Amino acid sequence: MLIEKFIDNPRHIEIQVLCDGQGTSLYFPERDCSVQRRNQKVLEESPSSFLDDATRRAMGEQAVRLADAVQYRSAGTVEFICDSERNFYFLEMNTRLQVEHPVSEMVTGVDIVEHMLDVAAGRRLRLTQDDLAIRGHSFESRVYAEDPMRGYLPSIGRLSRYAEPRTADLPASLASGTVRTDSGILEGSDISIYYDPMICKLITHAETRDAALDTMSWALDNYVIGGVTNNINLLRDLTMHEDFRAGNVTTKFLDEHYADGYHGHQLTARERRELVACAAAIEFRSEMRQRTISDQVPSSPMHHESVMDHEGRYAVLIGADAEHGDAELVDVAVGYMADGQPAYAVTFGDGEQLTLASEALLSSPLFDATFADAADDQLPRTLQIVERADEGYTLQFLGTKFAVTVRSAAAHELAVHMRAKALPDTANKLICPMPGTVRSFNVAPGDRVAIGDELCVVEAMKMQNVLRAEHDAVVKSIVVEAGDTVSVDQVLIEFEAGEE
Repeated sequence: MLIEKFIDNPRHIEIQVLCDGQGTSLYFPERDCSVQRRNQKVLEESPSSFLDDATRRAMGEQAVRLADAVQYRSAGTVEFICDSERNFYFLEMNTRLQVEHPVSEMVTGVDIVEHMLDVAAGRRLRLTQDDLAIRGHSFESRVYAEDPMRGYLPSIGRLSRYAEPRTADLPASLASGTVRTDSGILEGSDISIYYDPMICKLITHAETRDAALDTMSWALDNYVIGGVTNNINLLRDLTMHEDFRAGNVTTKFLDEHYADGYHGHQLTARERRELVACAAAIEFRSEMRQRTISDQVPSSPMHHESVMDHEGRYAVLIGADAEHGDAELVDVAVGYMADGQPAYAVTFGDGEQLTLASEALLSSPLFDATFADAADDQLPRTLQIVERADEGYTLQFLGTKFAVTVRSAAAHELAVHMRAKALPDTANKLICPMPGTVRSFNVAPGDRVAIGDELCVVEAMKMQNVLRAEHDAVVKSIVVEAGDTVSVDQVLIEFEAGEE
C-alpha cells in the first residue's frame, strides 16, 4: 500500500531562480500556475494573491538552497504544491526557462533571457536580490488552437485573420497597463497537426491585480484570430469569474467550476440586451452605408446635424432563438453625443432603452461600444464581427461566439413561417471530432460493438485520442484507412442502420 499526504485546496506555485555558479543565486517573485486543465497550465500570474511575505521569502530561500546544493548554473524553476495553510512541498525542478517566465520579467523589469545568456558566457550576475522586488502584477494567458467547448480538442487551419492587441490601443481607463505578446506567427500562418497548439503567450501588467486583470480582459476582447478555433472564450470567462477575481483558485478550479464541461459564456439579462443592442446598431449602420452608396438618401447620417433623425426596426435573435422565433424586437435611432461621436438609441419592446456610442469602422472586425448607463468601472464593450451572414452575424462577445440573426421587422413576420432546415443524420456514423492522423482501428466490418468500446485512435498535436462507441451497433464499413490524415467532422466508420 502506498500512502501519500493529502493536500487540501492545492495551489501550484513555482519559483524562478537564476544562478551564475560563481556565488550568486537569486529568486524571483513566485508564479501561481494553479489554473490547469489536464495538468497543462492555462492562466498564470505573479505574484500569487495567496502568499504572504514570510511564505514568499521561505519558498524563495529554499529554492535557492536546492539550486546551490546541486551547483546549478543558469535559469531554472523550482515547483511547489501549497495547501490552504500555506504549507508548501517540493514537486520538481525544471532546469530550463518556463513558458510562463514573462510574468516574472514583467513584475521585476528584469530580462531573464539576457542574464541567462550572460551566465552561459561565464559572466557573473549583475543583479542582487533587492533588484527583484515586486513591481505591480502580471498575468499570462496561454492562447491555444483548441476548442474548450469540445473537450479541448485541437484545431488546425490557416490564420485567415490575425491581429494582436497593442498597449498603444488601451483605453484611458487602463492607461497604467501594458500588453505583451510572445508569438511566432503572422496572418496567413498555418496551424498544423504536428506541433503544440499554442498560438501565443498573451501577457499583461499593471500596478494592481485588478488593473492587470482588466487589461487582460481588454486584450482578449481585442485579440483577432480567424481561421482556427481557439480558447479565448475560456480565458475571457476566467477573467470575469467571481472566484478567480477574488483569488480563490486551486488546481481543481476548472474541474469544480465547469464540472459538466465548458459551454461558453452564459449571458446575463443585461449582457444579452447589450449584445442585441450592438447587433442592431451594426446592422443599422451597415444599412445606412448601403443606402449612401446607392444614393438612396442625400447623405450619410454622419453628416446630419439633427439628433435621432434616422430610425430602423429590427428583430434580433441569438443562437437557438432563431429556430423558435423568440426575437427581441427593437427600434434603433442614430444621433450624436456632445463630443460629436455617433450614438445609437436602441429601444426594446418593454420600453427599456440602451444608448451606445461607437466610432468603429465597418471595415474593422472590432466594434467598440460605450453604454451611457454603464458603471464607471466598466470597460467599453468590444465585440468582434467574426462573420457576416445573409441574415446577421457571428459576433464574439465577452470571448464567446454567438450566431446573431438580424432581420427587418417585416422579414421576421414572414420568416417564422419558414420550415427549419433539417440537420444531417449522423446517428449511424462515427464522426471525427478533431483534425489529425488515424493511427489504428480496433474494429472491422461485421463486428458488433457496445457502448464505450474502443473504435479507433486519432493522433493530433502530440496527443493520441481514443474514439469510443456511443451506442451498441454493428460495423458496416471503415471509411478511411490507418495512416490517413482526416479533418474535423469527417466520417470514419459507418454502422448498420437500426442496430442499437
